[in-house]
Amino acid sequence: MQKCRWHVFPDTKALKKQAVKEIVKAADEAIAQRGVFNLVLAGGTTPRAVYEKLRDIKTDWSAWYIYFGDERCLPANHPDRNSVMALTAWLNYATVPHCQIFIIPAEQGSTMGAEAYSKLLNDVTFDLVLLGLGEDGHTASLFPGHDPGLAPDAPVAQAVHDAPKPPSERISLSARCLSDAKKVIYLVTGESKRLAVSDWRSGKPIPASLIAPKKGVDILLEEACLAP
Repeated sequence: MQKCRWHVFPDTKALKKQAVKEIVKAADEAIAQRGVFNLVLAGGTTPRAVYEKLRDIKTDWSAWYIYFGDERCLPANHPDRNSVMALTAWLNYATVPHCQIFIIPAEQGSTMGAEAYSKLLNDVTFDLVLLGLGEDGHTASLFPGHDPGLAPDAPVAQAVHDAPKPPSERISLSARCLSDAKKVIYLVTGESKRLAVSDWRSGKPIPASLIAPKKGVDILLEEACLAP
């Protein structure tokens, strides 16, 4: 069962500010303990705004290792790729070593790309995973009606076929993999998410509710996402 801690903010500005604080705190703790910070990035509009704020933080960028929760099967430089968004919003301005930014090779196709990323992530423990929430309750590229990858032998990264949102071919970290993270934070904004949030809070098994790390998840939620 997923343990949720709901944190409601009056607007996106306050939410973004707290999200940056949480990321910096997780980074500082991981670097102090192990000298390494393994971070999984989410795609979408809300994370982009947070990433832009990360340009100016003070940290040891050489200790950061960047991974991605999902990716669209598009050419490597396509503007709709999550990796391109993260690079243009933040990583091109930071000094994280390029060899420590692990982009999903989705241009290889969903099956081959997922297999390659699974091998890359073998034995990697994530300190922090950032996730978003879709209007249909999906998170990463784990959609309703699709296998979320909860089985004990589910791959780290899995191919997604016939996704309800274009492009239909994608790659996503599995629910099992995401649930193994030390900390998971959801970033949720916008009135369009009200139904998904309502379903989530009422206990309906939407994909976002299937990520269940031992320490629970923190959901940073804009007040506008709550039903009036």
